[in-house]
Amino acid sequence: MEQHLLQLLEAINKNSNINQKKMAELCGISIGKVNYLIHDLTHGDFIYSEKKGRNISYYLTQKGIEFLQSGIEAYQHKKVNIHQEPLTEIKQAVILAAGTRKDFNKPAGLMEIDGTTLLQRNLDILQENGINHIILVTGYKPEAFKDHPEFSHIQFVHNPKYKWTGSMASLAVAQPFITSDFLLVEDDILIEEQAIKEILQHPQRDTVLISNESGSGDEAFVEIQNGYLHKISKDVHQFNRINGEMIGISKISYDVYSKMVNEYQQNNKNPLIHYEYMLLDISRHFNIGYLKMHNLIWGEIDTRQHYETVIEKTYPMLKRKEAEFREIYIKSLLMEALDLTYEDIEDIQPFGGMTNKNFKVVIKGNEYVLRIPGNGTESMINRREEKFNAALVSKLGIDTELLYFNEETGVKIAELIPNAETLNSKMAKRQDIMELTTANFRKLHNSGLEMANRFDVFEKMDEYERLMIEAGGQPYHPFKEVKEQVMVLKRIYQGMDIKLTPCHIDPVPENMVKSGEDKLYFIDWEYSGMNDPMWDLAAHSIESSFTPEEEELFLSLYLQQDEIPLEIQQRVMMNKIFQDFLWSTWTVIKEAKGDDFGTYGIDRFNRCRENLKHDLIREMAYEYKK
Repeated sequence: MEQHLLQLLEAINKNSNINQKKMAELCGISIGKVNYLIHDLTHGDFIYSEKKGRNISYYLTQKGIEFLQSGIEAYQHKKVNIHQEPLTEIKQAVILAAGTRKDFNKPAGLMEIDGTTLLQRNLDILQENGINHIILVTGYKPEAFKDHPEFSHIQFVHNPKYKWTGSMASLAVAQPFITSDFLLVEDDILIEEQAIKEILQHPQRDTVLISNESGSGDEAFVEIQNGYLHKISKDVHQFNRINGEMIGISKISYDVYSKMVNEYQQNNKNPLIHYEYMLLDISRHFNIGYLKMHNLIWGEIDTRQHYETVIEKTYPMLKRKEAEFREIYIKSLLMEALDLTYEDIEDIQPFGGMTNKNFKVVIKGNEYVLRIPGNGTESMINRREEKFNAALVSKLGIDTELLYFNEETGVKIAELIPNAETLNSKMAKRQDIMELTTANFRKLHNSGLEMANRFDVFEKMDEYERLMIEAGGQPYHPFKEVKEQVMVLKRIYQGMDIKLTPCHIDPVPENMVKSGEDKLYFIDWEYSGMNDPMWDLAAHSIESSFTPEEEELFLSLYLQQDEIPLEIQQRVMMNKIFQDFLWSTWTVIKEAKGDDFGTYGIDRFNRCRENLKHDLIREMAYEYKK
């Protein structure tokens, strides 16, 4: 009601001869309601009227002028909270990389930083924080990205008018690929990882990241009012006060982004406008939050001088700070898990790992392995089942003692294997190693233990296909045709009388660690479960690149007999096919989430296709059809 009163008073203030029909149009209400409000305003001594012939003119009294003035001032400071839903998890990022960088003759994101590129460093940080859908907007030298196959999972979008447009135009061309709230990152920004973590966790869905003034000479100053963004400008003379400097990283909700693009496409007449100022325009009516980080280490690589400063000063400072933070984080995990003091932890060293992050830690003179699960594994691994299974095999003696396992986070601490020597495919081919490997498999498969779950490859196929679709991954061609052949094989396989036993499921040589001359451990039980024991043998044969002769020796050592029964040969081959089909889909999922496995996935898919033509399989299919 008050808003309509103010609208009427403003309309009358601008034109005393306005009629009630025009008032209704301007205010978006009915003529009847206008008449009602005019009656109230007149009796409230806010307006008075004069009749001139057949027309009526309305005028504001002094009381009406004061009411209008106070009302306008009040509404100028009121903004709408655009969001009815709480903070959402950010899964997308847009990287703006269209700007010209003549000092480098290539996009700023491709400048080298400590053996990698600025872009790859930022991608690694985004992935570590669960952001796997990356949209990169190119402009200047788009072909330069083609020399970097590690960027193949990125969604590239080109702004062909980058020479004549500002950054808002680049952000707008990404619209077809933006489906949710996202993190906006400028490609020339080097920043500490903690800043990304904090802005993602910040409770406001629309947040600009600001820091103390850098004094770089090209600052985008920011003024905050009532807890929200109020002003952005590079002209210091426009500010009552300066609250910080905008960095080039912002969290933007899908709703606000849609309004930015709509305003740009419908009303904007200046193609050179940058996204910051379009965001500022939106902030006139909607709350845009901010996160200020003090003592933040960051740098911009826009010129050769900037680059030299980053290499010589900024990055070394940032690297030391991140190393200190990582050490504090790891020590806090250990202290909480094992009830330690800070001084109990004597050393921490990276310890490899394909999917997870592993660390060798020395506690009170004893050596342990700390595992921190990699990004994206939470949707693919049941940690409760892994904990149960790992405890079983630890007692069986084929893995070291498990000290700690967090079912929620997947963090695990186990004894370090003494004199550890991790196997590789070349070592796995040696007969003495095969004897140790097959002895462990027999001990596991014949143990009679009941693991917490059943590893059903066909259920996993359905699950991974669903996850692949959700992640936006593109299956290898011809996925549908190969899947149909695999399903025929599934029906044959399920007709066999197969006894399930506890299995490792992922027995790559790297998951086997030799200790001394006669002891071998199996590690990493993430995928373990009850399954056909031939799965483990098939998997180890594949991952060790056994020749047919080497595989025959391996199977004979496992069976402890020279002749390999036909059914065993068939089950091993079928399990190879199932595995290649499954893990090729797994690779599509992981790469859609930002990982890069080279040709691993397509190689497995193509081997699956070849093995489907194997004589053992063709004969089985022929008998089945009869």
